[in-house]
Amino acid sequence: MTRLISLAARAGRWALDWTKSIAVALVVWFLLSSFVVKAFHVTSGSMERTLLVGDFLFVNKLLYGAEIPLTKAHLPAIREPRVDEIIVVRSPIEDLTLLKRLVGLPGDVIAMRDGQLWRNGSPVVEPYVTLAATAPIVDSATLTRLRAWQLPYLVGGDPATYRPTLRTWGPLRVPPDSLMAMGDNRDDSFDSRFYGFIPRANLQGAPLFIYYSYDPSSWRPLPALAAVRWGRFFRAPF
Repeated sequence: MTRLISLAARAGRWALDWTKSIAVALVVWFLLSSFVVKAFHVTSGSMERTLLVGDFLFVNKLLYGAEIPLTKAHLPAIREPRVDEIIVVRSPIEDLTLLKRLVGLPGDVIAMRDGQLWRNGSPVVEPYVTLAATAPIVDSATLTRLRAWQLPYLVGGDPATYRPTLRTWGPLRVPPDSLMAMGDNRDDSFDSRFYGFIPRANLQGAPLFIYYSYDPSSWRPLPALAAVRWGRFFRAPF
């Protein structure tokens, strides 16, 4: 009888120790994912060739000031974002997390002429950008929405005759506490050109490196195992 009580006590202590270990692990995981690093899965081609569908990234949340869960407050930023960096942001119009290229900071004057990006009066060298051979066809309703959101930020020119397209627009001045971001695959990216500037508070972080990658369009069965892109592992996207 005494032996049975002893065994039961040991089992109880074992269960308690495991419960404590799991609780500590959950707390550590919550703190890390909330404030330090989070995983991101690339599901669209808007950043090709820089990032591919099927890439899995770790995102540095501390860099620009991690958002405190259940609040709109942020921790102090290690540094402010810089133009031409890849950033992770919360969409201003839907419940999505986006991966884009930062092209404009508050006060910058941004324009595009025939697919060439201009910033503060100078052309921007963008070797990572992909443009299709011909400009995409955009319906009139979309072009009307582009013009409507851009007009209040237009610098110079005649608002009455301003007719922006996806490849020719601006110049626009980025307002305070706002960012402008676009995908590297310019003709296949739903970005700031469509929905406007992104609040600085929506900035989530910056990618650290690719920790896993596979080709989801592969003909092989179970592409996550059979079509692994080994050469992309631990690559830091720029």
